Amino acid sequence: MAKISAALATHNEEGNITGCLESIKALVNEIVVVDGNSSDQTVKKALDFGAKVIQVSNDPMFHNMKQRAFNAASGEWILYLDADERVSKELATEIKEIVNMSEQEIEDYEKKVIASNKLFKRHQSLLEKRDGNIGESIGSYNAFFFPRLNYFLGKYLRYGGVYPDGVIRLFKKGKAYLPCKDVHEQMIVEGRVGWLKNDLFHMADPNFKRYLERNSRYIDLIVKDLVTKKIGKNPVQFINYFFLKPVWWFLLTQIRHKGILDGWQGIIFSFFSALRFSRAFWRYLVNK
Repeated sequence: MAKISAALATHNEEGNITGCLESIKALVNEIVVVDGNSSDQTVKKALDFGAKVIQVSNDPMFHNMKQRAFNAASGEWILYLDADERVSKELATEIKEIVNMSEQEIEDYEKKVIASNKLFKRHQSLLEKRDGNIGESIGSYNAFFFPRLNYFLGKYLRYGGVYPDGVIRLFKKGKAYLPCKDVHEQMIVEGRVGWLKNDLFHMADPNFKRYLERNSRYIDLIVKDLVTKKIGKNPVQFINYFFLKPVWWFLLTQIRHKGILDGWQGIIFSFFSALRFSRAFWRYLVNK
């Protein structure tokens, strides 16, 4: 049986880490947590699960801490999670099966997974259009995307372009790494990247306060991009970012991507997601 190591980077996650580790305690052979000097009970709660905890100074480039956790893991496979993620029972069973399959068995399994949900490949194509090729077209399957369900104000969102929100969370040790240059970067994978079919639960925004905090960080990244691209601070761009882009995005997510089927949560998510354009441009305008 292949050995699986769980790897996490944390900072003040006492409210999340127990749920995360509870969901994988029967799945993994070891838990490695790199903690950025948490001031709460994060470390104690990790130790209660028998985790190997490495404490370091909290790094603004959080991926440095994640990569350190990968390096410290001893398993043949690494299950990489954020503290606010939960592995479903179905996904845990699927992980156990995939890490013990032969290459031919994985090949056959991947054909069935992709055939059963074409959204997966479509999502990966969009990521590759934005970030470049993910993995290689030949060779062994050394990493896997998980489809992720995001929790927003009491409901997991399935429409509005939010799902499957694929994230690479399982890989062979030494066959993937984080470049540690950007918080939204893709992993660099040596070999092919496949998909698992069962969902990873992401407790992203259980309340509106947390959503606004996370949304504000994303807006700062858009501002950074506007600065890099030297977008003009003129009436044309004002109209574009304050009116055209928000309206386009809201209609796209609500109508084309059927966000309205997620109920009032889907409408609110689309509305505030659309507002990120105008909020970012305003911060850009006042930025000196």
